[in-house]
Amino acid sequence: MQVESALSVVGPKPTELSTFTHSFGPPGSGPNGKQRTSSLEAPIMLLAGHQSAVYSMKFNPAGTVIASGSHDRDIFLWNVHGDCKNFMVLRGHKNAVLDVQWNTDGSQIISTSPDKTLRAWDVETGKQIKKMVGHLFVVNSCCPARRGPPLIVSGSDDGTAKLWDMRQRGSIQSFPDKYQITAVSFSDASDKIYTGGIDNDVKVWDLRRTDPVMKLQGHHDMITGMQLSPDGSYLLTNSMDCSLRIWDMRPYAPQNRCVKILEGHQHNFEKNLLRCSWSPDGSKVTAGSSDCMVYVWDTTSRRILYKLPGHTGSVNECVFHPNEPIIGSCSSDKQIYLGEI
Repeated sequence: MQVESALSVVGPKPTELSTFTHSFGPPGSGPNGKQRTSSLEAPIMLLAGHQSAVYSMKFNPAGTVIASGSHDRDIFLWNVHGDCKNFMVLRGHKNAVLDVQWNTDGSQIISTSPDKTLRAWDVETGKQIKKMVGHLFVVNSCCPARRGPPLIVSGSDDGTAKLWDMRQRGSIQSFPDKYQITAVSFSDASDKIYTGGIDNDVKVWDLRRTDPVMKLQGHHDMITGMQLSPDGSYLLTNSMDCSLRIWDMRPYAPQNRCVKILEGHQHNFEKNLLRCSWSPDGSKVTAGSSDCMVYVWDTTSRRILYKLPGHTGSVNECVFHPNEPIIGSCSSDKQIYLGEI
């Protein structure tokens, strides 16, 4: 299997990256004459500038900009192309930034923090346009609705998920749970939300009710990340039991909705909220790992396709580029890598 050194085959070792970024041959060919697969300036790009651990990163819908959130309280915006410069810093959170999300048209970023707030930022100006106050404790996760009104769901250590409408003040609804909520997502139709937390269960909530309408059981430890598949049919969850699960969320799915379990990545004593995500076509998934590796699985065969080295700290989030074979990863080593796959 070509898994171990998938990145080292296509370019320099990540540690030597900065010396390489401008020294490749003609466009379309790599250093060894290998065919290039993306429009990145080099097969691996290192984005450095955060002063502390980077907990979250996302490509904008167009795939031209990355937003990253860090323990240093800042949100950085980076160009994906050229030399991947950091061109804007969004400041305002009073504590670490745990999650960043783009709204559907890429004009705004939503962020969460242990400062008990969610904030919305205008990407053009870099200004904070909304501060969402209502949670009593750390806000771990947020997710914007894919369609319909501009709704956002957030999950907090105060044991609630809250629903926010960008056009109104304050939260418009609260979903009380007994346990800290560490991961949230919207259903495809935006009529339900999914939450995961320290009780290991995924709960499904109908927006018209305040009790969960369904519980998905199977994980044996805290859920640290979740994401709905691009087609809206499946939910991917990452847990500290060192497994990813794929759940069938279609209305008439059988009782046991867990259709796949993927393993190989690690969680450790740091208890970071390691996120997970889908490739744009749903054929692959990726997840953060505490062993400094980036893991990519094939969803059909459940096989590990890539195990990419380079980071020197826990990999907290990995994401696929929306339309090119590029994977981005951010880590407690303060660094972000973009790599061709």
